[in-house]
Amino acid sequence: MGSAVKKVIIPVAGYGTRFLPATKAQPKEMLPVVDKPILQYIVEEAVASGIEDVIIVTNLQKRAAEDHFDRMPELEAWLEKQGKTEALKEVRKITDLAKFVYIRQKGPYGNGSPVLEAKHVIGNEPFAVIWGDDLVVGQPPRLKQLIDVYEKYGHPVLTAYRVDDEGTKRYGMLDATLVEGNVYEVQGIVEKPGPADAPSRLASLGGYVLTPDIFKALEQTPLGKDNELWLVDALARLRHTKPIYACEVQGTYYDVGSKLGWLTANVALGLQHPELGAPFRRSLQALL
Repeated sequence: MGSAVKKVIIPVAGYGTRFLPATKAQPKEMLPVVDKPILQYIVEEAVASGIEDVIIVTNLQKRAAEDHFDRMPELEAWLEKQGKTEALKEVRKITDLAKFVYIRQKGPYGNGSPVLEAKHVIGNEPFAVIWGDDLVVGQPPRLKQLIDVYEKYGHPVLTAYRVDDEGTKRYGMLDATLVEGNVYEVQGIVEKPGPADAPSRLASLGGYVLTPDIFKALEQTPLGKDNELWLVDALARLRHTKPIYACEVQGTYYDVGSKLGWLTANVALGLQHPELGAPFRRSLQALL
């Protein structure tokens, strides 16, 4: 029996200001980690978790994200002519990963808007949301872990990730009660409280399995911080009518939307690369 969660929304409509000037003309989600853009890692995680339909919410500056998952007949013909069969296979595999839908964001800023923009594509079924700059590497994939919890409890599931004291200054921290194993029921999220005021050491990261009633909650949620529409505010509203769960995911998290996180991911995954790992390690040792 397959998963009940077949669709994922991936918002990529932000400006990527933390990476300027690199992101002036290039989406941050298309920055490479070793030899693949960040967004491809995110899509591959979704597909490995049972997702079939990938809904990418873009803006007019994110055309490269759409092009990456499209066919490129000229490039494919050239690779075939040159006998570059492995490269040709890799290029064709990208397009065949899933069925892709692209939506241009027109609503207000804030991470709730791209979710609401996809309402007509989702319909009346559960779905996933993954940000384009939150990379979690591990097995099973982060999203599969969330889907497994959703299929057991039947209610929305957030990503929880255990952090140290410093992490409590950087992330929203979960006020949550242990249900069993790595599953918690969420009472609330405290935004960057610091170690003294944090209700737990569980950070709320990107990655959700949501039910379609989140759309009504988003429509009823007033604009919040910076006059933007926030998904966490809609989830707080939804929590009054149903339980919200969190799954403490197993895996290694990289905040590839930050320069330090992106550099760390490149080094860590570069060292794991089957061809580059050994020579890359020698290069790093020579530098250090």
